Amino acid sequence: MARIEQFQLSKQERSHRRFSESFKQQKVKEIELGYVSPTDISNQYQVTRANVHRWMVKFGSMKGKQERIIVETASDAKQLLALKQKVAELERIIGQKQLLIDFKDKMIDLAEETYGVDIKKNFSTQPFAASGKAKGKTGSV
Repeated sequence: MARIEQFQLSKQERSHRRFSESFKQQKVKEIELGYVSPTDISNQYQVTRANVHRWMVKFGSMKGKQERIIVETASDAKQLLALKQKVAELERIIGQKQLLIDFKDKMIDLAEETYGVDIKKNFSTQPFAASGKAKGKTGSV
């Protein structure tokens, strides 16, 4: 019984063969019509999938077209629109919050100038570091 290994070409034999353009066009047409997959062509004729892809780029029906067709369902489009609206709403909220923060900072600066008091606190110091005890806690348990 014959085995498939008997019909496989060596690397050197594969590098010396050439496929005609009409052969490549026919195989690309078969792929586009769905009769075979690029992997089937690659395995059957012992060519790399990269070569089959090059054939498809060169001889395929999309040859020379720079645009892509994106197919999405109505639910995908609705979901994308909803997400875009959500992002816009969140950006609006962030903008409002930033305005409030800027307003409060300006009010604190004005109050410090007017009353000569340091309102901003330095949070790196511990308020009870000198006594060693926190307010409301005793040494006994």
